[in-house]
Amino acid sequence: MPQTNRVAHFIRLTAHRAARGRHLPRRHFHFYKSHAVHFWLRKATAPLSWRHRHWLLAGILFAAAAIIGVMAPRGANATRDPVASDFITLNLSVPPLPADADVGATALAGSAFDWTTVAVKSGQTVGAIFHEQGVSGADLQALLRDKDNTNALVRIRPGEEFSFAHAADGRLTALRFDRDEKTQVTVTFDAAGMHQATAARDLEHRTEVAHGVISDSLFDAANRAGMDDAMVIKLADAFGYDIDFAQDLRPGDSFTVIYDSVWREGEKLRDGDIQAAYFVNRGKRFSAIRYTDSHGGTMFYSADGRPLRKSFLRTPVAFTRISSYFSLARKHPILGYTRAHQGVDYAAPTGTPIHAAGDGRIVFRGWQHGYGNVVIIDHGRHYSTLYGHMSRFANEKVGQRVHQGQTIGFVGMTGLATGPHLHYEFRVDGVHRNPLTVTMPKPEPLPATELARFKRQSSPMLARLDKLDSLQLASAK
Repeated sequence: MPQTNRVAHFIRLTAHRAARGRHLPRRHFHFYKSHAVHFWLRKATAPLSWRHRHWLLAGILFAAAAIIGVMAPRGANATRDPVASDFITLNLSVPPLPADADVGATALAGSAFDWTTVAVKSGQTVGAIFHEQGVSGADLQALLRDKDNTNALVRIRPGEEFSFAHAADGRLTALRFDRDEKTQVTVTFDAAGMHQATAARDLEHRTEVAHGVISDSLFDAANRAGMDDAMVIKLADAFGYDIDFAQDLRPGDSFTVIYDSVWREGEKLRDGDIQAAYFVNRGKRFSAIRYTDSHGGTMFYSADGRPLRKSFLRTPVAFTRISSYFSLARKHPILGYTRAHQGVDYAAPTGTPIHAAGDGRIVFRGWQHGYGNVVIIDHGRHYSTLYGHMSRFANEKVGQRVHQGQTIGFVGMTGLATGPHLHYEFRVDGVHRNPLTVTMPKPEPLPATELARFKRQSSPMLARLDKLDSLQLASAK
């Protein structure tokens, strides 16, 4: 075959094979599709045989991959927003909570304010304090319309605190005060007006113990033992039916007290109530146990379950001294002649409250010659008492019943008197008796079922008092 014919034949054969290569996969697509895995597995396990065109193709692919790797980071940077990397912070004001919003959330929001605390000084009024801090009279009146706020805002005492928060321009934004020991009020101000929220505050009661020995006075001994003056008065009230703290105390007398104290958020608010106490006076030990009976009445009882509250008070006024004793033959300081002094005179500052010595009914209230302003109480069971020289009366009227300890008037020097004092008389079936020595009727003991309940509750307290007393005696030796 001539050379030209062989070349032409080779070209036709090559074209025919190429055409078959193009049309054969299309005709047998389903075959290749179903056997593709087996096809590539055979290709992968077949021995490699590289030719010149394979090496050329591999070189071209490697060069293209290198170019793409270099260009890609620049392309990514080209699509990035140059401003996107700068963060912008916007100060957006939070809208105020509505008046009926959750109280706890509103009160919590109040804690974010920068508070300035103002302590009440002697003689200040809440109106003056609020005016200085930018609270308008209208807002104060709105707060007072809530009856729960009245005591906290009207009957303020020195040392109480109010907190205020102001904006940068001096405008009042919030105020805060304690409605009572358990409730805090937070008031916020905004364009919509005033919003009040309350938050409950938990109280904690802790048990305290104190022991003191009297050398100078009861107050000095109690203060050295860590008790404040208010607790001393409670101690005197508990034992006041058995001990005359103005006359009967002696150096060496002692007391042991278990009482509770009230704390809030780690801060002591005040001393609470006496739970149990011993008082040794002139070698005799008295006990006082606080007990609430099944009917809800709370009183002090002795260790054997007898009420310490007697039918009558020995001294119905807080006095400084006895200026005149009961006597059947005393020279009258004004009249100048001798006559019976059928009562006891208790010297006290003008205006000192006078208390009813026992439960009873007022049968006289007015002026009597010599007595000045006087009140007479009928206590029933043959007993009556008289209170003279009052500067003024309390609100009780004739015929009204009064309870033991209730204020019925105030110390003065009306009538025949040389100085302010209370003239006190005690009568049994109309006969005058010495108030300092008369035998008082004994109180009724607890009934059997109540007594058993009392002993169950008081036993731990008495055991603790006995242990404290023994420790004090051991340390004194």
